[in-house]
Amino acid sequence: MARITRYSKFEGELDQLESSELMQMIQEALLGQGMNDPYDPDPDARPSMDDLFDAILEALAERNMIPEDMLMEAMQSQDVRETRLGQQIERLMDKLQQDGFIRKEFDDPEGQGGQGQTGESKFQLTDKSIDFLGYKSLRDLMGGLGRSSAGAHDTREYASGVEMTGELKNYEFGDTLNLDTTATLGNVMGKGFENLEESDLVIRQAEYNSSAATIVLLDCSHSMILYGEDRFTPAKQVALALAHLIRTQYPGDTLKFVLFHDSAEEVPVAKLAQAQIGPYHTNTAGGLRLAQQLLKRENKDMKQIVMITDGKPSALTLPDGRIYKNAYGLDPYVLGATLREVANCRRSGIQVNTFMLARDPELVGFVRRVTEMTKGKAYFTTPHNIGQYVLMDFMTNKTKMVN
Repeated sequence: MARITRYSKFEGELDQLESSELMQMIQEALLGQGMNDPYDPDPDARPSMDDLFDAILEALAERNMIPEDMLMEAMQSQDVRETRLGQQIERLMDKLQQDGFIRKEFDDPEGQGGQGQTGESKFQLTDKSIDFLGYKSLRDLMGGLGRSSAGAHDTREYASGVEMTGELKNYEFGDTLNLDTTATLGNVMGKGFENLEESDLVIRQAEYNSSAATIVLLDCSHSMILYGEDRFTPAKQVALALAHLIRTQYPGDTLKFVLFHDSAEEVPVAKLAQAQIGPYHTNTAGGLRLAQQLLKRENKDMKQIVMITDGKPSALTLPDGRIYKNAYGLDPYVLGATLREVANCRRSGIQVNTFMLARDPELVGFVRRVTEMTKGKAYFTTPHNIGQYVLMDFMTNKTKMVN
């Protein structure tokens, strides 16, 4: 018989739960597809307060945190909202709103113009909530990697006075005097300080820390939630973790997000957590083109695209704005246009690192060409380990400046 854990602090009122604890419990539900139909996804779908109620109820039940008498009452009731359990869940939802984790909104029925009966109540995650989810995702993803440090991107160049983590060298005219006291004293102790010469000075080199502009190019085509596996939710978790990492550890960096499907659009981090799958196809060329436009505005040492996808290019935006689609095989027309955008990235000094969530032979060949053209890297991962690959690649600076 499975062991049941009973949390004694919840034997009384469930609304004693802190909002941060509750947010941690429903993280997967908040980032997941929710009520979206995987066979007919709606990219404009937004979760309702009913969805939030169900997510909290499910989280409490999974953790055996509902007192037995309240659980029996709810199971025998026709409407759980009318029970003590339902009322306490409503209070937990109110607390989330009062503590600034969610913002309740209402849909205005079509044609009402703000008058009359209000529509179904929805909720929006706040900046506080996004920051919490980003931190939690980062902590979870990095937990399995062991001890690691992150401060700024390292390059092959050395420059005294930036971060003293490099090797020792004798002082030369023009160097910043980051003196290594032990080595310098060792040179002069025998002959006395009055005989100190410039050649006795030893400095510690510092690794040059560069700033980077990064675009996360996130595939949200139909295949990301098909075949019995949700690949989109882990990808969003990685994106939120990367956003939190850059905000807290790399303040000189910039990070933007682009969703690509039939077309492509930039999405602010505040709306990324609740982004949905759809429409159906994979316009990789459109995503790369928009990413380049965003990177052109950045004045950074490094410019890079982190592309997370599971499929081959299958769509293309024509000059007149129409979308050309072909989901069968690698269409030469679509492939040619996509590789031209890759070539444009190379000419602009933009490296493309691809994190592929599939291993079809055609995809392997396509990713290899992209990698070779931009001197980037390709990783063939799974939804379970993509976060570790992305974050470690970012932090260990496997992406170097191309001289």
